[in-house]
Amino acid sequence: MEKVETGDGSPTFYSEKYGETYHSKSGALEETFGKFIRPCRIKELAKTGRVRIFDICFGLGYNAIAAIDAALEENENCEIYLVSLEKELILDRLKELNPCLTHYHIIEKLQFDPINNSYTYEEKNIYLRIKIGNAKETIKTLKGSFDAVFLDPFSPKKNPELWTEEFFREIFRRMNKGSILSTYSCARIVRDNLRSAGFEVSDGPSIGRRAPSTIAKKL
Repeated sequence: MEKVETGDGSPTFYSEKYGETYHSKSGALEETFGKFIRPCRIKELAKTGRVRIFDICFGLGYNAIAAIDAALEENENCEIYLVSLEKELILDRLKELNPCLTHYHIIEKLQFDPINNSYTYEEKNIYLRIKIGNAKETIKTLKGSFDAVFLDPFSPKKNPELWTEEFFREIFRRMNKGSILSTYSCARIVRDNLRSAGFEVSDGPSIGRRAPSTIAKKL
């Protein structure tokens, strides 16, 4: 797996398996904040004192850790409950990265839970669990509902099973009313499947390219 420096100076990796980088080459952190953190209104949610985030495809951890940074920057006492799904956590390679994220050190403190096949971090008001396995199955084990969803698999062409109407319905059932799902893709099939699953779909920010990202809301 090759390390790549993106346009904003932050690093990402190129996956030979999927033939894609984990982030936009125009800027990994720019994409994280522009397409996920701000559209999902993480800072606004933090003002309530408690935020529950569902992160689909942990990847390099940028979305999850950036959400923690943003929430605590807005409200240092905010309780953060964050669940991520990931098929293959490349933990040793993540330790090579040094993005400008205040809480990225959490990566080095993750503890493996063999009973639940997951990695966890818990300290003060932060709770993070990364569930390892096929997301189509691990999503069915989740309890509770979420205020924000980051949908960040590899592209629909490379990772089609995580862009289906069936999978989107599983996500929809686990979201609170009024909560937002954000994703970088604006592919027609993605938006059609989101609408069929019950979401209200609109354009998200255009970061690093002309095409917009996608925001899906549970009304």
